Amino acid sequence: MTAGSVTETVEAAFRIESPRIIAAVTRIVRDVGLAEELAQDALLAALEQWPESGVPDRPGAWLTATAKHRAVDLVRRRETYARKLAEVGRALEDVSAVPGDGPSSPGPEASAEEDIDDDLLRLIFTACHPVLPTHARIALTLRLLGGLTTPEIARAFLTSEKTVAQRIVRAKRSLAESGVTFEVPGGPDRDARLSSVLEVIYLVFNEGYSATSGEDWVRPALCEEALRLARVLQGLMPAEAEVHGLAALLEFQASRIPARTGPGGEPVLLADQNRARWNRLLMRRGLDALHRAGRGPYSLQAAIAACHAQAVRYDDTDWTAIATLYGQLTALTPSPVIELNRAVAVSMARGPAAGLEILDALEDEPALKDYHLLPSVRGDLLERQGRTDEARAEFERAASLARNVREKELLLARAARSASGRR
Repeated sequence: MTAGSVTETVEAAFRIESPRIIAAVTRIVRDVGLAEELAQDALLAALEQWPESGVPDRPGAWLTATAKHRAVDLVRRRETYARKLAEVGRALEDVSAVPGDGPSSPGPEASAEEDIDDDLLRLIFTACHPVLPTHARIALTLRLLGGLTTPEIARAFLTSEKTVAQRIVRAKRSLAESGVTFEVPGGPDRDARLSSVLEVIYLVFNEGYSATSGEDWVRPALCEEALRLARVLQGLMPAEAEVHGLAALLEFQASRIPARTGPGGEPVLLADQNRARWNRLLMRRGLDALHRAGRGPYSLQAAIAACHAQAVRYDDTDWTAIATLYGQLTALTPSPVIELNRAVAVSMARGPAAGLEILDALEDEPALKDYHLLPSVRGDLLERQGRTDEARAEFERAASLARNVREKELLLARAARSASGRR
């Protein structure tokens, strides 16, 4: 294996495993900022050692064991070691046989399966502590658990990279200074933090479902992680209807992932997807969860997704029902992005002119100023009206705003088709 391929393997393993590594290390050091630094140290160690020693059979276990070993060393160097030893208890026993910085792979004790679900949930609820403002909770958790970069988070928030970076730094500092306990809270405190936790999982999934940047249209690992966390929350909070609503939504969305890209990784729009490739098991899971959901925002979005799932063909889609559900969603949680989606549904139910009327009201919305989907939707509706020159200009404007390579290519192709008069 070449040095370049080893580096790619290290980076890929770290991207996938970093949430688990940070969660496991936080259980030892009780500081999410410090845990992230130690995880980065493990990454550097792998970059230094794997080209010489070779990639271990379980890269994630190696990275986790190395980070935990360094965490234990750090705890032992502290003057308050005796107190910390009592606090971390079993966590230290788990890593008693962790290897040093040499090229050897983790021993059986270090690589044993741990309670990853609990650690990740503790990390989510810690990052969503009320000591932080809501936007900081979400940004920090996306960084720690989603492994998203600052630009990706900024895109998800429709805000600047500088603002997101400042939020993350301040959030980690606030958690450390406040001595926030690494735990899943109970009672009213847990309920108060639940909405932020759900939003974080939702945003992590969305980043995997439609990547904001890079060359991949879909990042399935992020979708899988968000879906797994949603299912864990279902088990933790079986009486919470909106937890089931979020789980249902993600199950339905995840069911479409196999059909969302073509052989070369290019995006395939909903109207062109081969519905035989939709995952029926996930659709059934979505329906089961929807039956336990309520009428909150995630539950309503899940109901919309169910309309798509139940349509055998694109032409069978009940757009009138979808438009009605989007109207209910807008009334419940007003949002320019939701209103943009409602415009699409209304255009399908009542014609493109009705959708354009909704878009006109969004044209000066600050949050959508640089949002590529606004001109993309407008281009689609104009094209359906036969206004091909205007449609081409809108698709080109959308392509100039898109940061995902695949999406930019799709929009430019649509602009070219509009210019040629083809649909």
